[in-house]
Amino acid sequence: MVQDLYILMITAAVVSILFKFLKQPVVLGYIVAGVLVGPHLFGQNLVNADNVKEWGDIGVLFVLFCIGLEFRLKNLISSGKVAAIGALTIIVGMMIFGYLVGLDANFDMVNSLFLAGMLCMSSTTIVMKAIDEAGMSKERFVKGATSILIVEDVVAVVLMVLLSSIAIRHQFEGAELASKVFDLAITLAAWFICGILIIPTLIRKVKKHLNDETLIILALGLCLGMVLTAEEAGFSSALGAFVMGSILAETVESHRIEKLMTPLKNVFAAIFFISVGMMIDPSSLSQYWISIVYVSLVIIIGMILFGTLGCWWGGQTMRDSMLTSFSFVQIGEFSFIIAGLGTSLGVLNPIVYPIIVASSVVTTFLTPYIMKAALPSYAFLYRHAPAGLRAKIDQREQQVAAAEAEATKSSDDTNSLADKARHAVRKTFITKHLVNLFIKNMSAHDENE
Repeated sequence: MVQDLYILMITAAVVSILFKFLKQPVVLGYIVAGVLVGPHLFGQNLVNADNVKEWGDIGVLFVLFCIGLEFRLKNLISSGKVAAIGALTIIVGMMIFGYLVGLDANFDMVNSLFLAGMLCMSSTTIVMKAIDEAGMSKERFVKGATSILIVEDVVAVVLMVLLSSIAIRHQFEGAELASKVFDLAITLAAWFICGILIIPTLIRKVKKHLNDETLIILALGLCLGMVLTAEEAGFSSALGAFVMGSILAETVESHRIEKLMTPLKNVFAAIFFISVGMMIDPSSLSQYWISIVYVSLVIIIGMILFGTLGCWWGGQTMRDSMLTSFSFVQIGEFSFIIAGLGTSLGVLNPIVYPIIVASSVVTTFLTPYIMKAALPSYAFLYRHAPAGLRAKIDQREQQVAAAEAEATKSSDDTNSLADKARHAVRKTFITKHLVNLFIKNMSAHDENE
């Protein structure tokens, strides 16, 4: 096991340094490292594939836990229209595209649905990294783009639950699916209500006793506890990790937990991407290169089209809409997770995985260059647009600027609805009583010992 970790870490480090030198996303380096240590390139496994898979599964949990920690209800509410309409347009549009691609490839319904799910989610990690490296992190469109990615992540977790149900029965039953969605909604509501009633208040009460070591152990314990709870309830472990991250995001220590989790997440996420690379057979890439190019074009064209329309309908300016959509032109971690889910359930066509991974590599590689084309494309569109469309573009720019100025002014005087709700919850008698009772029992337990 130690030897496996040594080979993985050294290979990943060397390849990722090379990719950083080439100014390419480090995720690509991890995938290439997986190809190098995998069984297909040299005819044998340099590491134990079962160990890597187990570590990669843990990496998925930590990635989703950290994505949950970035879920800020306050930020989501402030850009709710853009987030909801933008994400809905992208997801529905890309799922239709993906399903049609699956039918065109003569896939059955289950494989087509899994392919649709893989193509409808942009990579939060890659998008934010590309925006940061392009020096655009302070641009106005970033807030809306981040909110859309958050909604996509939430939908992806729910989608995994639904795809699992469909895959097991190999058929689409509307009534059963509606019942599953209802059960999921009730379960999530119960988890969030109980979690936000108790955990933030508990952490606030014991804050002075939480050093970094204790806090990270507590956070990981809560995460794994929710993972087990989700599995016992019949849902995926990924859902549990995301939910606990979302609950802890509402605590006073959320940023501290996120900072402490980052190194651990980076290590296990790297192993996850290496495990993805280990499943790639380079010879199959040459065999399916036409399909890879086809899927990559579907991703790029579809994300630009539906991303621009969704953000525009959601109230963004045309400039911001195009900047957002041009940064979404790739698929990433959730595509691999959904592909892994289909493989573990034994329902995914074997040719899908290498095509999806290769398409992700291609689109991730092209993302920085496509992003640079966003502003020239906007300028071209504006110059050649009919007078009526140009007038609407100018009008939307004025409306957004005015709304932004008003929001900045009002934020100085009033708290958000989410802040007021959290404050009211923390002050309820039952919450105080439960937390005080918990602390009292823990103190009594310590004294008895």
